[in-house]
Amino acid sequence: MANHKSSIKRIRANAAKRLRNRYQAKTTRNAIKKLRETTSKKEASPLLTKVFSMIDRLAKKSVIHKNKAANNKSKLTKYVNGLK
Repeated sequence: MANHKSSIKRIRANAAKRLRNRYQAKTTRNAIKKLRETTSKKEASPLLTKVFSMIDRLAKKSVIHKNKAANNKSKLTKYVNGLK
């Protein structure tokens, strides 16, 4: 158990941030899955922009690595461009 007030506060803050990060990461993963399930380009295009912003936000906050974000965006773009 932590002894200093600041370390106790830091533990609380880290727990809150961890929950927020996990929620946002899971929401983004679900959005990616939903995008991959779409079959028409018309439906996928607006979803793609939303997913891109979610991925960028996670990378900016270092929840995911910037290269992982770039790889996800690249693969999703290829997928959407391949739709009819």
